[in-house]
Amino acid sequence: MLLGASLVGALLFSKLVLKLPWTQVGFSLLLLYLGSGGWRFIRVFIKTVRRDIFGGIVLLKVKAKVRRYLRERKTVPLLFASMVRRHPDKTALIFEGTDTHWTFRQLDDYSSSVANFLQARGLASGNVVALFMENRNEFVGLWLGMAKLGVEAALINTNLRRDALRHCLDTSKARALIFGSEMASAISEIHACLDPSLSLFCSGSWDPSTVPANTEHLDPLLEDAPKHLPSHPDKGFTDKLFYVYTSGTTGLPKAAIVVHSRYYRMAALVYYGFRMRPDDIVYDCLPLYHSAGNIVGVGQCLLHGMTVVIRKKFSASRFWDDCIKYNCTIVQYIGELCRYLLNQPPREAESRHKVRMALGNGLRQSIWTDFSSRFHIPQVAEFYGATECNCSLGNFDSQVGACGFNSRILSFVYPIRLVRVNEDTMELIRGPDGVCIPCQPGQPGQLVGRIIQKDPLRRFDGYLNQGANNKKIANDVFKKGDQAYLTGDVLVMDELGYIYFRDRTGDTFRWKGENVSTTEVEGTLSRLLDMADVAVYGVEVPGTEGRAGMAAVASSTSNCDLKSFAQTLEKELPLYARPIFLRFLPELHKTGTFKFQKTELRKEGFDPTVVRDPLFYLDARKGCYVALDQEAYTRIQAGEEKL
Repeated sequence: MLLGASLVGALLFSKLVLKLPWTQVGFSLLLLYLGSGGWRFIRVFIKTVRRDIFGGIVLLKVKAKVRRYLRERKTVPLLFASMVRRHPDKTALIFEGTDTHWTFRQLDDYSSSVANFLQARGLASGNVVALFMENRNEFVGLWLGMAKLGVEAALINTNLRRDALRHCLDTSKARALIFGSEMASAISEIHACLDPSLSLFCSGSWDPSTVPANTEHLDPLLEDAPKHLPSHPDKGFTDKLFYVYTSGTTGLPKAAIVVHSRYYRMAALVYYGFRMRPDDIVYDCLPLYHSAGNIVGVGQCLLHGMTVVIRKKFSASRFWDDCIKYNCTIVQYIGELCRYLLNQPPREAESRHKVRMALGNGLRQSIWTDFSSRFHIPQVAEFYGATECNCSLGNFDSQVGACGFNSRILSFVYPIRLVRVNEDTMELIRGPDGVCIPCQPGQPGQLVGRIIQKDPLRRFDGYLNQGANNKKIANDVFKKGDQAYLTGDVLVMDELGYIYFRDRTGDTFRWKGENVSTTEVEGTLSRLLDMADVAVYGVEVPGTEGRAGMAAVASSTSNCDLKSFAQTLEKELPLYARPIFLRFLPELHKTGTFKFQKTELRKEGFDPTVVRDPLFYLDARKGCYVALDQEAYTRIQAGEEKL
């Protein structure tokens, strides 16, 4: 602003007072501009103009399609139908576990039988059906069939058990539950607490003795159901498609709403931004109950006609063999997955595959180059996003370490921003006018995205629990009177506009590719430890992605049987949520509002030379907690202990 005013003043003075010719005025202004730091802008312009133009074209293309589909009231099933008409006999899905190939026609028929069966059972548009199943082709066919009827699927994390699982089913208000036979024991554990009116259906191998009473075997019922396309429900592009459960600051999992336009936007920005092709074959070993596997991955099949190979679970030893077997050209990853692959001994299959792109998020800068060079992958397509966020980022030109960019030249085109926060409390820092203070290049800040509800690209669909939405929305962020979505993540932008992930804020951290809610884990541990005060937080461990869970317990070790405690945790918490480290101390310091003060605990970590309290770590080989002494600490730091 000051530079602009100076240039205008110099223009008026040179022309009106000095009466210089226009050539001299222009030359003088150029010198003033460059001398005032304008040369930096020119440098940024030259280095980023191609990137920014391409990003702008992608954004305009997706925006134009979104507006068209909004006007035509398209839905994901309708867009999928156009793919079926285009190439009905092309392979749509391959399930690696059984080598089952489904064509687009077969997927269409299966999903239509699902819709017709549910309709015959009295379900209608707007009802909810929960889906609790490991990865396989049927998972896609089931939720797609529900969508054809207008029924909304609640996609349940297969790691959840007991209280968390029951909470997800209760909050979804599902009228029916479809679960895989591999999940039967988890459902049996909570069956007595479920609503008696909840219809239960089991898909997969059938053994009546292993499932709850009144459960029906779904597979033969679907075989007998009609295959014709059901009548189109009265739903449009911004109506609900399904729910993805995400762990957040409220403790138990929250159901994030995914509307049809959001599903399309997430898949399309990746497709066009990373220059995918309809003949690409995607290797998807990520869980389908998450948006990365189900939208970014499977969405390329449903919306763009690509073939997707589905694996039940990631296997480092079989990864490249699968890619060779199915001629995969794109692989999906999370950062932890890449590290597992690098830890494998070199083998011939690494260089025999046809993979040209690795697509995902969380790949650390420290292993980025090693990963792409060792496995001969020309393009690393790193992106940033969450199921519910409105400010996704994409690293369209493979800048090492970056998760995306925002134009420094025309930053207003994509209204996202890094804003300053108090790193201890994570509160937004505001200026004298009450508006959030934007970060300068090099300054870490929380990523926020302006909310414009009328724009499908900028809207915030939120959660089923409306109360949870308030914690993700802030007012007066870009300007007075506006609203913005709070990601809860700290990132940093460089001079060229490339953005790098720095940390996860608030009461969540990421471990083994999953978000861990500290308040949920704290509640479980406190209950198991006779309601002792427990503070859970993430600590960095060299050579690992994310943060390992650590619990500080206000109790003496004599009050806790650590062997029994570890065994109980196996039943109460999913693997990724179990704390790796334990610290027992006399008391936990709290704030005036009774929140645990975790800043110092995080800084002290699990170093026995810093922490004088008793420390323990979860020995993966023994399956129990053992004392963490200096020798054990050294092994952990050196990566010699499996965590």
